[in-house]
Amino acid sequence: MQKNAYLGLGLVVAVLAVLPFVLPNSYYMDLAIRMAINAIIVIGLNLLIGFAGQISLGHAGFLGIGAYASAVLPVHLGMHPLVAMGVGALVTALIAGTVARPIFKLKGNYLAMATLGLGIILNIALRNEAQWTGGPDGMAVTPMALLGFELNSDKQWYWVVALLLTFSVWASLNLIDSPFGRALRALHGSEVASQVVGVNIVRYKVTIFVLSAVFASLMGSITAHYIGFVTPNVADFFHSIELVTMVVVGGMASVFGSIVGAILLTALPQALATFEGWETVVFGAILMLCMIFLPKGLVPTLAAKLDKGA
Repeated sequence: MQKNAYLGLGLVVAVLAVLPFVLPNSYYMDLAIRMAINAIIVIGLNLLIGFAGQISLGHAGFLGIGAYASAVLPVHLGMHPLVAMGVGALVTALIAGTVARPIFKLKGNYLAMATLGLGIILNIALRNEAQWTGGPDGMAVTPMALLGFELNSDKQWYWVVALLLTFSVWASLNLIDSPFGRALRALHGSEVASQVVGVNIVRYKVTIFVLSAVFASLMGSITAHYIGFVTPNVADFFHSIELVTMVVVGGMASVFGSIVGAILLTALPQALATFEGWETVVFGAILMLCMIFLPKGLVPTLAAKLDKGA
């Protein structure tokens, strides 16, 4: 990793270590946990969109697979929650790998529509299989237990997601600096040029799509166990758009931008709750201004300005 990457990772670790001791109450602890969960999902999605240049508008569908695997399998088949989480990730990888090859033969708007359709299909399946999923009403989720110890407090869940976020940042930074990461950046720059220098673009596209989907599935399982209840809304189209927006606002091709985007867009709806009936309008206006004045996202734009100033 580069020096700046080490500094950024150190800052993330320091903030995560201090945060639970300065948060005033359980509301802010809950918000911090949701921010961390979203940050991990967005890091995986940014690897796909920002680094590989492949759009996905149905990513919440993979989140739904993980969430419902952790809900359905322990209840109906008696699986341990950790085993169910692994099965959900495996099923997600198989589905993503199966659909990725035909999907990634498409480009531009056609690719976006294909991933959107995949997300909608997964959401419809979760809503219609009521005998397994509880239908639109959702279902309760078996508590998560580790080594016979049940996770049942916000502080316990905070340390779990903090460790997962730290690992995700470290792994992503190392992946980006690896030959695989350089191939992804080359693929984003020009597929033709990548092929000329020997990059197997189909293999790299499929691999990063599967990896990003597994990120989402695992965090879908974590979300389901943390909340204790899951509904099909976890996999709906609007959630997918929220995740893509976090990538764009924070900064594409930026791991730390993913974290900033997740923090801002998880906290912003809560901050705008006082604008009764107008929160959506204010939210949209803020996003529009960000896109106009910070087109590359917050972190890359600010980093470029600091470099110029130096």
